[in-house]
Amino acid sequence: METKPPTPLAVLVGIQTPEVDDVAHQASLEELGRLVKTLGYEVAGTVSQRREGTGAGSLLGSGKLAELAALTGGTGVVSSMVPSSRSKARQRFEGTAAINEQAEHYLDAGRRPGFVIVDHELSPSQIRNLERATGAQVLDRTGVIVEIFHRHANTREAKLQVEMARLKYVAPRLRESSGGSERQQGPGAGESTLDLDRRKIRDRLSELKDQLEAVQRDSDQRRSARQDQLRVALVGYTNAGKSSLMRALTGSQVLVEDKLFATLDTTVRILQPETRPRVLISDTVGFIKQLPHDLVASFRSTLTEALEASLLLFVVDASDPTYEAQLEVSRSVLREIGADAVPSRLVLNKMDRVDAAGRAALAEKHPDAIMLSAHVPEDVSALREIIIAFFEAEMVEDVLVLPYTKQGLIGEVYESARVLSEEYDETGRVLKVRGLPGAITRLRRSLAAL
Repeated sequence: METKPPTPLAVLVGIQTPEVDDVAHQASLEELGRLVKTLGYEVAGTVSQRREGTGAGSLLGSGKLAELAALTGGTGVVSSMVPSSRSKARQRFEGTAAINEQAEHYLDAGRRPGFVIVDHELSPSQIRNLERATGAQVLDRTGVIVEIFHRHANTREAKLQVEMARLKYVAPRLRESSGGSERQQGPGAGESTLDLDRRKIRDRLSELKDQLEAVQRDSDQRRSARQDQLRVALVGYTNAGKSSLMRALTGSQVLVEDKLFATLDTTVRILQPETRPRVLISDTVGFIKQLPHDLVASFRSTLTEALEASLLLFVVDASDPTYEAQLEVSRSVLREIGADAVPSRLVLNKMDRVDAAGRAALAEKHPDAIMLSAHVPEDVSALREIIIAFFEAEMVEDVLVLPYTKQGLIGEVYESARVLSEEYDETGRVLKVRGLPGAITRLRRSLAAL
């Protein structure tokens, strides 16, 4: 029987700067642990240090660097030489560096972490120095997020966007191989291997940009066709429960997983039970602290669903002690794309995990918030009524006359507005309708054009 390879082990590294308190620092490390789990790795230990900043060449002080190397089997020394064997490294640091209790059983079993994951964005030289000292592969927070996006993208648009962000991340971190200084012969003569690789990345980025523009033109046309419809976008921090709420509101089989970034593609479904006119619900990509700028830029078109929505529902995991910071991250990203002008409501989700005292405190702090659990049908029904009431307040009533020669438009009328009454006279079908002003104006234009 085929043996399943062991799960890769990783050590988390956190730097606590003076402006970050203990709670925020711990929450950030826990979130990094969830990111690493989403990537398919197992957290074998954590090394954390208080420092004035993150600009040091090896990020960590010599003592903490030695502690980290004791876990991974590196030398603990930043040098250009190949690290010594892991068994010698263990002997060297035995008794001089405290072995992380969480990692001790892995070491006793003869397994060592092959990855070091740092809770900050690192420069190429910092990554190189840490790898030399630890003998492990080093990823920073940005690299982990980019890799998760790369693995989870499903649609063509998302795959193109993620590949662009990934290449932009990789390009400045390319290194010469041991023979990389050799010059190429033939086409591209005079270029080093590194120069050639960078040129290939530039060419690929240009190609991806053209492909993405073509895909986005199709997406823009689909969005344009929905511009007069009632649209709600679920926005918020990753793993806040947006997909669960989407599933509850629409009855759709969208992916629901207890993982970060389980949803990368915008999904649009109809609110159920269906209303007239219909209400469309969009489930958008989740946000996260220190979301790489290139990913924000590359997903701008995906987030356009939020920009063009009639109502934003900020979904927050109310059971998370750092929910306020997460909410600010979401609002910050939406401000960046100009969606902060869209009407919004705060939805405090996962209230089934909050005790009575916590509920009272949340109600006092956010009196206008919608408090619910996506798994409680009564809560979901109440949210549905709030959504309908929001659009009802925007609607107007009007009378449309549909001549007998234009009865083919009746389906469009029923699709775009609610028909309150229907009568017939010598001119045709007289419809009293209720709908958004823009939708009724479009219907009048359609009637006048035929």
